[in-house]
Amino acid sequence: MKLENLQDLTTEGKNEGTQDLDRLSTRGIVQLMNDEDKKVPYAVERVLDQVSDAVELIVAAMERGGRLFYFGAGTSGRLGILDASECPPTFGTDPELVQGVIAGGPSAMIRAVEGAEDSAELGQEDVHNYGVTEKDVVVGIAASGRTPYVLGVLKEAQRIGARTIALSCNQPSFINKGVDVAINVVVGPEVLTGSTRLKAGSAQKLVLNMLTTATMIKLGKVYGNLMVNVQATNLKLKERVKRIVMEVTGVGYAEAEMLAEQAKGDAKTAILMKLTNTSREEATRLLNLTNGRIREAIQKYS
Repeated sequence: MKLENLQDLTTEGKNEGTQDLDRLSTRGIVQLMNDEDKKVPYAVERVLDQVSDAVELIVAAMERGGRLFYFGAGTSGRLGILDASECPPTFGTDPELVQGVIAGGPSAMIRAVEGAEDSAELGQEDVHNYGVTEKDVVVGIAASGRTPYVLGVLKEAQRIGARTIALSCNQPSFINKGVDVAINVVVGPEVLTGSTRLKAGSAQKLVLNMLTTATMIKLGKVYGNLMVNVQATNLKLKERVKRIVMEVTGVGYAEAEMLAEQAKGDAKTAILMKLTNTSREEATRLLNLTNGRIREAIQKYS
């Protein structure tokens, strides 16, 4: 398949079930869209082995001081930025740890930058502009699996020794070449022919959710199903920290508030102080010894 043969791509194919889309009632349109959307999680389920492999790769890199970069164009780039931007408030990570890059730069988030996605050279340049190193993991996102910008990114990332992951919604996919893990979520032709912000975008969003969420869980930023690494930067999050402390330790609101204050707003420290009956300094020391993993810190203390 040649790059220019878009008609051969699943994501560009004609959906035989939606040919009369413009003749349907409003209720009929949204019902048909919903019916097609139901196919997305099943397509994701078929690639869970590859998603798991990608998570393990990212975790290993981060434990060695590496970072995670998403690179994409258009919808794919916007989804990468969205997922990356949610990591600091959700998991208390440094904004540098997970970064999203869109072809054409930040302005392309709102308005398309003509031709940016067609430049492999721009992709190669962005790898260096954003300081990617051999310690890092680069995820190239392209619904079509053939976006030149993403091809350029992945080729350059591989050249400098970074680990690489490809995420597309076509099989075969050009961006799979040479990558460590290839994730191809084939969701079939779109309701609106070629509009990959629909099923393909939903599939990509689900996979990106898994990559960062599972990674942060494995890195100890979650206890049970609670966001214990959340940073109390506003009133809502300060209250969330207290609720988390209450949930884990069983204390009442007043004691949770006191613990949170003593821990300077850090939920993990507050939890460990209560569960081990130690000072903030000792709880902090234990967490440092275990890379922030509460369960391991408790075992070390006991």
